[in-house]
Amino acid sequence: MTFQNREYVPLIYAALSAIFFGSCAPVTKYFVSGTGPLMLASLFYIGSGLGMLLLIITGSIARKGAAPSDSPVTRHDIPYLAGMSFFGGILAPVTLMYSMKITPAATGSLLLNFESVATGLVAAFLFREAVGRRIWAAMAVITLSCLILSYDPGEALSFSVGALGVLLACTFWALDNNISKKVSGKDPFTCIMIKGLAAGTCTGIIALLLGEAVPPILEIPLFLLIGFLSYGGLASVFFLMALRYIGSTRTGLFLAISPFFGVMYSFFIFQEPFHPAFLPALFIMAFGAYLLVSERHSHQHYHPPIVHDHRHTHDDLHHDHIHDKGAPSLSPSGGHSHLHAHKAMTHDHPHKPDLHHQHDHK
Repeated sequence: MTFQNREYVPLIYAALSAIFFGSCAPVTKYFVSGTGPLMLASLFYIGSGLGMLLLIITGSIARKGAAPSDSPVTRHDIPYLAGMSFFGGILAPVTLMYSMKITPAATGSLLLNFESVATGLVAAFLFREAVGRRIWAAMAVITLSCLILSYDPGEALSFSVGALGVLLACTFWALDNNISKKVSGKDPFTCIMIKGLAAGTCTGIIALLLGEAVPPILEIPLFLLIGFLSYGGLASVFFLMALRYIGSTRTGLFLAISPFFGVMYSFFIFQEPFHPAFLPALFIMAFGAYLLVSERHSHQHYHPPIVHDHRHTHDDLHHDHIHDKGAPSLSPSGGHSHLHAHKAMTHDHPHKPDLHHQHDHK
């Protein structure tokens, strides 16, 4: 695979994340009846964690003792994993549940589109991620398309304490998205396993304390499967894999298009007619996606010397180090992970805010 073609791989990861996540709402609507929202979120997260554990065990058996190509999670990653679980797996769904109780559905649906904007704002101003004018424009266009798609003229809009709570929940998820970038270079299956089991257990305890009932035993495996496939499961794995290459803002914008996939799933599952605003919103979203994928950012930049561990290949512009005899062998795709050093370097080439491009922009 050439260096130019590899630029599109993280975009595919981000699109897959949106496709899997977009299936969550319609699939849940199809199968779920009266389960409480927090208990449902708990089972989804636990399902994602158990599913990742199964994949990790299966992968270990398939490798027959060979080292995995992704960098393992270490104790230094625990604070970030705890932050992901706390903000994205506990605070966000709990806040959203209480807020939606006192917020009209139309208002809540519109305000939930704030997550991608909040992700970009947190990335730019708190985590100092590079966000240029083209990305801000893509954010505005994609958010507009989501607002058009979710707007219901038949329901009254109102702004209240509950609406502020929805915005706060979006902010918690934005923090989760940005904290996740800190571990995006590590094994994504292990990261999502830890987040899923930790967040699912804590959210489940909160649900029980609030009086939510455990669903019938025969329904639980289905909820776990939905969690594995979409809600926090494979969707989050692809999200982490995109994060390591294109950063929080751009990955978050791709995830913002998931409602469009949700509408299409609903059409095929329920034969629901398309909303009259679907086509104009789709064209607007397509323009925003074009702005996103056609971005080209290049300038002379400086790389300080650094020692770190993450999955990498040796046909890019940054990994020209020498291997000793103990270095792990390359995977079939040409990558591996190990502790390696980068010398100081100044050069100019197209880049995204990935693991190696965290420099400031004046």
